[in-house]
Amino acid sequence: MPLSRWREREAWSIENDAFRVTVLREGGHVAEILHKKTGVNPLWVPPWATMEPSAYDPLKHPEYGGDAESKLLAGIHGHNLCLDLFGSPTPEEAAAGMTTHGEGSVAAYSLADFAGGGLEMRATLPLHGLAFSRVLRLDGERVRFVETVENLTALDRPIAYTQHVTLGPPFLERGKTEFRFPGTLSMSYPNDFAGPNGYLPIAAKFDWPNAPRRDGKGTVDMRRLQNVPASAAFSTHLLDPHRERAWFLAWAPASKLLFGYEWKRSDFPWMGIWEENHSRTSPPWNGRTLTRGMEFG
Repeated sequence: MPLSRWREREAWSIENDAFRVTVLREGGHVAEILHKKTGVNPLWVPPWATMEPSAYDPLKHPEYGGDAESKLLAGIHGHNLCLDLFGSPTPEEAAAGMTTHGEGSVAAYSLADFAGGGLEMRATLPLHGLAFSRVLRLDGERVRFVETVENLTALDRPIAYTQHVTLGPPFLERGKTEFRFPGTLSMSYPNDFAGPNGYLPIAAKFDWPNAPRRDGKGTVDMRRLQNVPASAAFSTHLLDPHRERAWFLAWAPASKLLFGYEWKRSDFPWMGIWEENHSRTSPPWNGRTLTRGMEFG
């Protein structure tokens, strides 16, 4: 299957009558799940131009910031894989070459197979000692993912493994886009992750979906995106342990499009919700990004 170009990036695409799915060769991001009937791609497309992670140089590309997240942000799109790290590395890990969310989202992938309307992509993560493969197949109005992680070392150890699905405009609209998933016990971030535009108190426990407000004025229903000029938050949510399957759904009233993921709950028992609504002002965010990450891991 030949490589194509998607927004100046090397990519592979598969499609049927319902969808076109595009994945980036470097980073492995699912950049596009285009719903052909509405013309809407629910996944986030950053408002800045991205580049191949292998071409990123911190001295030559200050527009992406200057920390362990910059290489990721230089190439990020849509649904990115967090493997074998979720969040930021320690200063020592960053000095050794580790990026935010691990190698899975900056690695170069190869195409292992293409048959029956699907594709298989693979990457080796040398710093983590892991091999990863993902098979994507189209099934009517579904996209099926099958993933395998192989430990290449002699040590049995836990790993961090998260599907970082980030939604963006035009699917995502302030005060309109709605979300549902089988959440239970929840908690906001244990430090001031969001800064002055945060609307959740620090380290607050609550039951999904009604979270306490930072200003003490009642609660906020997290099932709908905030309708304010700037906001930010991160919270974690235990998925109903009595369910065999877990899922999230997002509804866009303007396009009347319902979009979501379903998975085996024991594989990914937690949901993280990240909201960035024109809050971060440092490069490359520059106060112009609207996203909501639905991050199951």
